[in-house]
Amino acid sequence: MSDITREIRPPQRPSRNGPRFRMMRIIVALMLREMATTYGKSAGGYVWAVLEPVLGVALLSLIFSLALNRPGLGTNFPLFYATGFLPFAMFNDITNKVASSIRFSRPFLAYPSVTFIDAMIARVLLNALTHTVVIAIVFVGIYVIFQLPVVVNLAPVLESLLLVTLLAVGVGTLNCYLMTAFPIWERIWQILTRPLFLMSGIFFTFDLMPPQAQNLLWYNPLIHCVGLMRQGIYPTYQGSYINPEYVIGISVTLLLLGLMLLERRHRDLLER
Repeated sequence: MSDITREIRPPQRPSRNGPRFRMMRIIVALMLREMATTYGKSAGGYVWAVLEPVLGVALLSLIFSLALNRPGLGTNFPLFYATGFLPFAMFNDITNKVASSIRFSRPFLAYPSVTFIDAMIARVLLNALTHTVVIAIVFVGIYVIFQLPVVVNLAPVLESLLLVTLLAVGVGTLNCYLMTAFPIWERIWQILTRPLFLMSGIFFTFDLMPPQAQNLLWYNPLIHCVGLMRQGIYPTYQGSYINPEYVIGISVTLLLLGLMLLERRHRDLLER
């Protein structure tokens, strides 16, 4: 028998010049840049990020508490409207941020090492984390201020946030191409999405709508995301209409279509 000697080498650490490490540095740099430009270098920008949804929920609660005896679920108006308004605000903001990724990061995309995917990932991560923290702060504040019993199922809540983010990324990626290639699409999109505020279950639950409206509103993916959020906050809420697979299918289809168009045309779009 011949002796076979094997050289045992220690596992190599990822090179600081490797593509993965370089991509991480680029994404972090883009996130820091957006933090400075969006929220400013003072704490006031972050305070407003929390105050804006709080004021929105407070206004809805005040208006509808004057007209209704009780909300669609439970007895607390701020909690009910927060479960609808906060996912919608998260979707709307991330969608717009992803859609404007190329325009926002155009100076950096001139460098070969920076891609439009880096710009998108940076905006998604920063804004998804920001909204998640804001939502947690608002919910904790409502429970503490109104002394509500905390009976929360975190699994549907987290699933709702993930689906909202995925849907926003899909819609935003396709809009990133359309808005950059056809600037008029931005105005058209704003007009088309105005009814979403009324059609996403913020003011009502899907179950309370007449069958004719349910047959139409079911195809709005945000209805399912809001339903999941309420399923986690209200333990007795069933939400039998909720279909996460439908939301995932719509999101992935739009994402792949948007990435395909951007991969083919992003160089031309940078020159516009």
